[in-house]
Amino acid sequence: MKEFLEKIKGVKNPSLVSKLSGEEHLHRQVLALLDVLTSLYGLDKLVLRAGKLGAIKELKSTRLEDQILALQKLVFEDPTLETPPRRGDLSAELERLEEEVADRIAKRTVEDRIERKVAEKMEERHQEYVREIKEMVMREDGSVENAQTLKKYARLEKLNQRSLTRSVLEMLRPSSLEEVVGQERAVRNLRIKLASPYPQHVILYGPPGTGKTTAARLILEAAKSLEYSPFGKDAPFVEVDGTILRWDPREVTNPLLGSVHDPIYQGARRDLAEVGVPEPKPGLVTEAHGGVLFIDEIGEMDPMLQTKLLKVLEEKRVKFDSAYYDPDDPAVPKYVRKLFDEGAPADFVLIGATTRLPEEISPALRSRMAEVFFDPLNPSEIIKIVERGADRLGMTLEREVAGAIAQSTAEGRKAVGLLADMYGLALSKAGQTCVTLEEARSVIQSSRMGPTTLVRAADVAEVGKTFGLGVSGYLGTALEIEAVAFPARERGKGGIRFNETAGSMARDSVYNVASVIRRLTGEDLANYDLHVNVIGGGNIDGPSAGVAIAVAVYSAVTQEPVRQDVAFTGELSLRGRMRAVGGIAEKIRGAEQAEMKLVIVPAENQRDIPDDLREGIRVCPVTTVEEALDLGLGRGERMPDGPTAGPLA
Repeated sequence: MKEFLEKIKGVKNPSLVSKLSGEEHLHRQVLALLDVLTSLYGLDKLVLRAGKLGAIKELKSTRLEDQILALQKLVFEDPTLETPPRRGDLSAELERLEEEVADRIAKRTVEDRIERKVAEKMEERHQEYVREIKEMVMREDGSVENAQTLKKYARLEKLNQRSLTRSVLEMLRPSSLEEVVGQERAVRNLRIKLASPYPQHVILYGPPGTGKTTAARLILEAAKSLEYSPFGKDAPFVEVDGTILRWDPREVTNPLLGSVHDPIYQGARRDLAEVGVPEPKPGLVTEAHGGVLFIDEIGEMDPMLQTKLLKVLEEKRVKFDSAYYDPDDPAVPKYVRKLFDEGAPADFVLIGATTRLPEEISPALRSRMAEVFFDPLNPSEIIKIVERGADRLGMTLEREVAGAIAQSTAEGRKAVGLLADMYGLALSKAGQTCVTLEEARSVIQSSRMGPTTLVRAADVAEVGKTFGLGVSGYLGTALEIEAVAFPARERGKGGIRFNETAGSMARDSVYNVASVIRRLTGEDLANYDLHVNVIGGGNIDGPSAGVAIAVAVYSAVTQEPVRQDVAFTGELSLRGRMRAVGGIAEKIRGAEQAEMKLVIVPAENQRDIPDDLREGIRVCPVTTVEEALDLGLGRGERMPDGPTAGPLA
């Protein structure tokens, strides 16, 4: 049979099959179809196929009809076909066979292509499977390392063996609560709120560099040793800066509260991503569970993130959600299921520190947290910090060095930084550790730091000059106010001048003073050309300079000198009453910085006077402007007269 097919394929003269005219084209079609079938199945398989289908006899026949019948059996795989097609239908039957063969070839081509792809995919999966098996074996054997990872590990170990000394700030940081300078009241209040069976969330207010973070950390350590404290021995202190906390509204990233790594996002674990399981990642609130979460500059946090944090404070848990989580999926690990179903624990005490004023903090946050205020450091406290730091560094300071640092900054952190610079400068000069005043001033000037207080009290009295008190943030300052009064060129047509940079409230205080002065002296200020000036052009926010302006104007009109070691604060009513003002504690601190001996405040502010006044300063609450004048003009305790700021002769 094989010889017969080969003979048919090799036939070039159609007369061997049929000598009838007009059959040459049909014969060529038959030969072509046989050739295609041979290529499709192979010669041996085609012979076997013909034998099974009973087409051998027809293939050996010289009749064209029989050969086409054989092709029908081979193509349609039907051995029951017995009747050859009629001669008139041969051409149509061959076309039908050609279409069927074409379909078979197209199908075979697609199947082959699919089989190749399947084989390639199976090979890839096989390689992955082998690699996973290898990794599993390596994990079981504890040998997950290779030459590259071991090289990187060795480099890290080498880097860990190399370290610089601790920073100066770290070395000079207080190691006990007794070393926190100038914050006895704040430390006491914070201890009461933390070292308790029921610790409270707290906001710490105050200027930078006053020890807020250090005090919180030390009080937590002290609370751990108390029997009634809920903090355990391993209670964490997690510290984060609120200015760098960023989050994604889709909760893809939220280092504070935690987030969910969905399988389609970068960062998801490979083994979970392959089976489509999302993985919750607990945040800092869970890391602080059972301890303290300290957020520095909490007032700079995103308001929406603050709202989410408040919800966690109330529920003491963090909830996670994801559209990819299927609680019925058997591929979900137990810890993932627990986090989604129950949430992550977040029972902690929140301590937030801020340099903002209370009114700038979210009311919702303030209502849930106790408040503790840290005071600005005065020069004597800065000096104490500097001297203690010098002792730890083994430095020797000339007599006035500590005072020069105290005059340049009110922050303990900056004072320590200046001290470190001076230490480095001294060592660079023949290894000495003694710092001279000249070297100290050189460091201060190179740091572009000037005196924190330009106003100083004096021991002589002056006409028309007083000291008011203002507040900027948490820092109080003394303001120099001067007034001069000239008789008007035309009686009743005098004018009042006032520097507008001091603010509209201070300008209104000047006009209020006109009524008070007329009541006190009988003089109408319309008969004078009056000029009131706030030296330095400082802005006075609020009416608290009213009494200071009144005393200055009174002195300018009556030519009575005013003591220059007295500072005034208080709003003045039209009837000469002293009304309460804000920021009393900060203003008194500012008066201390300016070395004032007496501070006059409204009697309504008596409760606001701090109980830890510096030695040598006295605070007098008064009710009326007459009382303020008696104290400010030194009636009964006169001071030497100084330069006059009254009318020119």
